[in-house]
Amino acid sequence: KEEHQLNYSIKNQMYKTVLFGVVSALVQPLAVNCFHFPGGNIVSRFGGVRQSKQSIASTTTGSGEAVSTAEKFNFESNVSRVMDIIINSLYSNKDVFIRELISNAADACDKKRFLSLTDGSDSSKDLGIRVYPNRELNTLTIEDRGIGMNKEDLIQNLGRIAESGTKRFMENMGKNKDAVSLIGQFGVGFYSGFLVANKMEVITKGSKGEQYKWVALADSLDQYTIEADNSEPIESSTGTRIVLHLKDESDQYLDDVALRSLIEKYSEFIPFPIELQRNVSRPESVVDTSAAVEADGTIPMKTVMKKVLEWQVVNTKKPLWLRSPKECSNEDYEEFYKQTFKAYDTPLAHSHFTVEGNVDFKALLYLPSEVPYELTRDMFASSARSMRLYVKRVFINDKFEDLIPRWLLFLRGVVDSDDLPLNVGREILQQSRSLRIIKQRLVKKSIEMMSDLASRNVTEYDNFWKNFGKYVKVGIIEDEKVRDDLVPLCRYFSSASADGLTSLPDYVKRMPEDQKFIYYVVGETRAQAAMSPALEKLKQKGYEVIYVSEPIDEMTLQNIEKFSDKVITDAGKEISQDLSDDEKNEKEKQNSDLEEFRKWMKGILGDKITRVEASTRLVDSPATLVQSEYGVSPSMQKYLRAQAVVESDDKGQFANIFNQAVLEINPSHPIIQSLKRLSEENAESSEAKDTVELVFNTAALAAGYVLDNAAEYSQMVVKMMSKLASK
Repeated sequence: KEEHQLNYSIKNQMYKTVLFGVVSALVQPLAVNCFHFPGGNIVSRFGGVRQSKQSIASTTTGSGEAVSTAEKFNFESNVSRVMDIIINSLYSNKDVFIRELISNAADACDKKRFLSLTDGSDSSKDLGIRVYPNRELNTLTIEDRGIGMNKEDLIQNLGRIAESGTKRFMENMGKNKDAVSLIGQFGVGFYSGFLVANKMEVITKGSKGEQYKWVALADSLDQYTIEADNSEPIESSTGTRIVLHLKDESDQYLDDVALRSLIEKYSEFIPFPIELQRNVSRPESVVDTSAAVEADGTIPMKTVMKKVLEWQVVNTKKPLWLRSPKECSNEDYEEFYKQTFKAYDTPLAHSHFTVEGNVDFKALLYLPSEVPYELTRDMFASSARSMRLYVKRVFINDKFEDLIPRWLLFLRGVVDSDDLPLNVGREILQQSRSLRIIKQRLVKKSIEMMSDLASRNVTEYDNFWKNFGKYVKVGIIEDEKVRDDLVPLCRYFSSASADGLTSLPDYVKRMPEDQKFIYYVVGETRAQAAMSPALEKLKQKGYEVIYVSEPIDEMTLQNIEKFSDKVITDAGKEISQDLSDDEKNEKEKQNSDLEEFRKWMKGILGDKITRVEASTRLVDSPATLVQSEYGVSPSMQKYLRAQAVVESDDKGQFANIFNQAVLEINPSHPIIQSLKRLSEENAESSEAKDTVELVFNTAALAAGYVLDNAAEYSQMVVKMMSKLASK
């Protein structure tokens, strides 16, 4: 047995990556917790990185010119501390050790396959990976029939931190490196095994045919041992067997069901078969000793269930996104969707594409037909798993928030790239130009997929809009870059669409030539919006009006502002631009004739309104309540109050938006004419004042406002009905 007292030679560049780049949180403590000791050495109180003096030069030339004096130092390390950082700081989830070790095994198989192609051998026929737990020994074994390692390889690959054998293999391949797809790049994934194990054994046989054992303990990571191995031989010509002696708290990895779930999650698309040894029950015929032998000598038998160990291939699914779209049928896409995302619905559409250029990646996107379960209660649930990110077919994560905007959280899809900017732990997708490009292309393809569905199948798109329309609306509000592309996808009910939905492009096509604006009206429900008095004149002119019953619809239209050079206007607000010259002159004349009457009504109503105006929009109703051009609709006011955005008193910073109501009256309506006569006969009479309050409250209710005192309004109505009944 040869003892190797931590001859882990750390490469400078990768050392910086592991210690300084990844564990950035430790950089500042290292800087502020260092102390100067006699002799010039700087020693960290963590016992980690320190500097040792290598050479000192201080001279002066004969001419008196000073030569730069400098002390040169080499970086050294407390390897045990570095290993602790690698094991416990790079990975936030212990489960990833399965991903790392199986990825290493897959790389070993891929190397063997490539070398067999170049040297003409047939050693690549039986490539594969096996995983088997042993509860009695408390071990988990991962064995591959890959390239294996000789003694020198063990020292170089496992005895050097951040020494990536895969990366070196790729460099040696030169121009042929595109012929093989290898996963490893940092040279630290192997050590993730210590997340769950207190001892790791590596039994391997390389091209020289000799079998060696490498052993390291979690509590003494500054050394390892290598010895010739005479235990169970590696069956294949070359290969590696990694035995993890699990910690007491890691016994969950001995359960074959849990192991299968982890392998399916992280390594289901590895190109080599991954076999898991499972303890299963199988029927077996045995002699029934409780029954007598039959007369003809037949021995009675019975069937019993017997526990047997059986190998089962876990990764049976194929990475559909790696195939050409021409080779895939709709059935293939549907099956992949249901298997990969554990879904029961049939997707409405899919988009399968490849991007090459500044960044290369393949993607497969789906539009679900039903709302995913995790989004049924919270449309932006943090538990949503919309996009699955793979690097060379190895699952990395499904919670990269920057991969797609949140308004596309309902999508399901796969993104696979060879050169994404991951951190060493392969858990964090770092901000980069590549990430922005991927995000832009995913958004573009998603919009194209929705647009295609809208033009191809109206019924299916209406179903999509019912389930996911709110996400598109959020996209219009939050994502200005794609707003123009999303606007045609929006659907609304309108006065011309009956029970169906309409789009803004279709609305504009139906507009009369004299119509200047796109109109919408707000209500608690579609029925209430349709009954709004503010629509009476518009309906008389034959103008179509969009019905808005949700605050997000109103915010969406306000963010769109204009479509096809037509300004989108709230019919429940004061807008002077949509009046003809004759209508403006008529309104000015009526306001002038009713000036005293309007002042009288304003005096009775006080701060409930800002003013009283003669209306040009009313036909059958005596009055309506509208907002000023910059006011807030009654529906939005309710939403803001519910969201606790404004204060309950009138001193809040948003108070002014609640007090911009204008009472518009219809001078030709009998009720207004009768009320005018009452004011002229006796302006202080209770009957006249009560009638003004009734007119205001009725107009407020019809416009969708909530009355401050509904009981008082009810008493007024009862009083009026009693008076009529007594006549």
